[in-house]
Amino acid sequence: MALKEQQLPITVQAQIENLKSLKLIVEDEIEAKEFLEEVAYFRFIKAYGLGLKQKNSDYNNQVSFNQLKELYRFNTKFRTLLFAEIEHIEVGLRCKVSNYFSLTHGVLGYEDANNFLDREHHSRVIEEINRDIEHNKRAPFIKNFRENYENGDIPFYALVEVLSFGTLSKFFKNMKGEDKKEISKMYGVGYTFLESWIESISHVRNICAHYGRLYNAKLSKTPMLYKEDKYNTNRIFAVLCCMKRINNNSQRWNTFVDEVSDLISAHPHVVKETMGFPENWEKVLKFVNK
Repeated sequence: MALKEQQLPITVQAQIENLKSLKLIVEDEIEAKEFLEEVAYFRFIKAYGLGLKQKNSDYNNQVSFNQLKELYRFNTKFRTLLFAEIEHIEVGLRCKVSNYFSLTHGVLGYEDANNFLDREHHSRVIEEINRDIEHNKRAPFIKNFRENYENGDIPFYALVEVLSFGTLSKFFKNMKGEDKKEISKMYGVGYTFLESWIESISHVRNICAHYGRLYNAKLSKTPMLYKEDKYNTNRIFAVLCCMKRINNNSQRWNTFVDEVSDLISAHPHVVKETMGFPENWEKVLKFVNK
């Protein structure tokens, strides 16, 4: 099969004309031009037109530019809400892993491959840790340990503050089973589930941090679910279910669910099913007040 040639770049005005030729309704060309000068055509059209246009065909059912813009704005606001909620989980996990691991294996125990399952994996994680330290070398507490402590080593209780969530996820994954089990007890879940959930939440966190799309998106890092949670694992709702199970503040979480509900209601073109949301999604996600 012959490979395609790269398409030539076109002006914003030409982008608008192309959309109109595909039967997309452009209500206000000036506003559309201003929008496409701030949000790249590829980021916008290729992502938020999914399901509204068949491949190599025109748009369906009177789809408009403003409709796509509404989906884009929903995604931006949803991503912001979710990112803030992930922060609480991430900070709590850092605390639990740091406290347990430091007390069990010592503040420099992370340097010893004997404390982990796989030596090669440990070596790769140490490389990531060193990169994280280097990226944060100007942080006052990093400079303090490097300049004033023996060998310039960073104790784990301090180191954990500069690790990326992805590195922390890999660190946890390579911990020995008995160690993962003790940390997972703090959440009331099995460690195989927690390991999977941390990896998936970390993946979603990276999507949020890089201004990516969660609406109508298939996730590449899918969580392991309980048997009763029969949801599509490659959609964001499955990750929300995992986040609920390890959340330590039911009132804050319920507020988050209410905010998501209000956000969906304010954007009528949002099809929540494309994110894996079932009909009774609020009941599933909310903690019941006793």
